[in-house]
Amino acid sequence: MNEIESFSDEDQEEIFEHFNIVADVGQTVIRIDKFLFDRLPNASRNKIAIAARNGSVLVNGQAVKPNYKIKPKDEVSIVFPHPKRELELIPEDIALNVVFEDDDVIIINKPPDFVVHPGHGNYSGTLVNALIFRFKHLPTNQKSESAFPGLVHRIDKDTTGLLLIAKTEDALSKLAAHFYHRTIDRHYIAIVWGDVVEEKGTVTGHIGRSLSDRKVMAVYPNGDQGKHAVTHYEVLERLGYVTLVRCKLDTGRTHQIRAHMRHIGHPIFGDPKYGGNRIVKGTTFTKYKQFIDNCFAILPRQALHAQTLGFEHPRTGKFMKFESETPDDMQEVLEKWRKYVKSPTTQD
Repeated sequence: MNEIESFSDEDQEEIFEHFNIVADVGQTVIRIDKFLFDRLPNASRNKIAIAARNGSVLVNGQAVKPNYKIKPKDEVSIVFPHPKRELELIPEDIALNVVFEDDDVIIINKPPDFVVHPGHGNYSGTLVNALIFRFKHLPTNQKSESAFPGLVHRIDKDTTGLLLIAKTEDALSKLAAHFYHRTIDRHYIAIVWGDVVEEKGTVTGHIGRSLSDRKVMAVYPNGDQGKHAVTHYEVLERLGYVTLVRCKLDTGRTHQIRAHMRHIGHPIFGDPKYGGNRIVKGTTFTKYKQFIDNCFAILPRQALHAQTLGFEHPRTGKFMKFESETPDDMQEVLEKWRKYVKSPTTQD
């Protein structure tokens, strides 16, 4: 039997439907578009062909054309925009950590492991489900095909920190314009692997989906693919094999900080998608490996926190700024690193 797995990535700007299929050992040699057409529900040959021409059909990690001939044991993955009819929003009574609220906006301090909006495989338990329970009438940006009620921007499932929600149509329109014109002040803190050489720096490079793994983003410094993206960073604290940095976004691309920091050789500590959940810098001693494993156990996610959010209030015009404390798991890991680098037994 062919093994079929479908999944989605709740961290993406858009909602996508993914399928992984492993051809069985007795598979006959046929065109991949026919192979997929016979196995995927609600997928026409034309839809499959378009996906293939766009580089969204991979066999054994390589993009293929619709006429590729499938062979036994081939591992096939395909990405489709997910049908909107399956994204029914269900109100749910979920507690929220509200930092500020008035008639126009609400600011949420998002914990880890909390999906922002529903997607394939995550229809419930999200921030949006909580918002539509709490507020019966939230505005939606009609210009965006992937918009959800109240959302002005998004952060990843396992990134913590401040999120700005619009409660009225006027607030959503004005805040969306502020984001577009980059007048929103957003700072993140992150623990990254390695000793970042420059005290301050800027990463500029288009960000788009990786051609080898559609679940992650890649940086295209020549701008041949993806969208323009700029991240500024500054060093806050040096901790030997890791560095605490503050990042400021000029743009808001999917996984922007995570992709940009990996691109310059400093993946975020603990980041499972961008190579940060393994030892990138350090010794080969067993004690060090145990120390890192303990840190990963405390912080089983990327060490990234949306710490500061500043914006002009959509009704009053007053500039407002909010700051979120470093979450407990990141703080505990930082303390462990501070003790580690000061220990006289630390070996290089």
